[in-house]
Amino acid sequence: MDKDVLSDNEVESLLGAFEFGDADNNFEKKSTDSLTPVAPASDQGRRISGKVSPYDFKRPERVGKEQMRALQSMHEGLGRNFGASLSAMLRSIVEVNLTSVDELTYSEFVFSLENPSCFNLLKATPLEGNLILDLNPTILYPIIDRLLGGGKENAVPARRPLTEIELRLVRRITDLFLRELKNAWSNVVDLSLEVDRVESNPQLVQVVPPNEVVVLISFELSLNEVRGMINLCIPFNAIERIANKLTANNWFNLGSKQPTDQTQRQMGQQLGASIVEVIVELAEAKVTTEDLLGLCVGDIITTDQDCHALLPVTVEGIRKFYALPGAAKGHKAFQVESTIESRPAARDEGPTADLEEETELSTAGQ
Repeated sequence: MDKDVLSDNEVESLLGAFEFGDADNNFEKKSTDSLTPVAPASDQGRRISGKVSPYDFKRPERVGKEQMRALQSMHEGLGRNFGASLSAMLRSIVEVNLTSVDELTYSEFVFSLENPSCFNLLKATPLEGNLILDLNPTILYPIIDRLLGGGKENAVPARRPLTEIELRLVRRITDLFLRELKNAWSNVVDLSLEVDRVESNPQLVQVVPPNEVVVLISFELSLNEVRGMINLCIPFNAIERIANKLTANNWFNLGSKQPTDQTQRQMGQQLGASIVEVIVELAEAKVTTEDLLGLCVGDIITTDQDCHALLPVTVEGIRKFYALPGAAKGHKAFQVESTIESRPAARDEGPTADLEEETELSTAGQ
């Protein structure tokens, strides 16, 4: 007597029906050759809609996307400014590009570094804990060679810890980076940065637990044909208290805030120490080329300038004031009489005792 043979699909459907209960109520026989499954009513409400994404509890995402974007915007400007400052120091073109801003664990960061390396532990008051600045030896030794007067030939980087003299030279580079880092964070928090200590083996330094989340900011440096990496590691517990200041809205709204009295005073103090070029135009004269070639020491060029007329004063090439020439304590001087906008129509004052009757420009000693 022949028996019906079930196909693989029918067997799977039958096994699936037994998982939800009674199989006799879930199947009805259409013919002697096939069985058609009927989905139970209770199963129709159990269907899950949407996309399921895996979550790794070993790498929790504690830093938000807006905070990551804010960190990226801050350090893109840091890379450009640091590259310009380092180029001026080395007198050679150095390109610094921000390559990535990633969130990972501290153990993953440490084991990705070379050994030996220049592993700097930074104190960043008022942030808690330490920040980490790692300088790759691949680019560090060519920079040191450049500082010592070399750099014409690309030598193979040494695989050894830095000496005391090399550490002093590297300190100039780290101080330059910390200065730009302080400026990049100035709109978020006023940092006081300093190097706590320098290590050569990153795996022997335990700053935070191995599973602690950190933000890794990587820069690529290019000096001639040599390329290397600079890594800035920021533990999440260091920026956890100021995380609300790293949102995109707060970051982009910083430029629209009105200046306070304190910021105006600070800017005034910084600008007050600036040195500007001030020029007083005494007179103008036209001479022929023949007379110009025949000038000798002691010759006098006469002009049509009135000795009582106001002289224009330019500051950094821009006319700002009108002044009178004179002398003060035995030195040549000028006295500001008015600004460009408030120039008087005529003057009634007579000449001062120090003004001469005729304006002459002598080439002797000038």
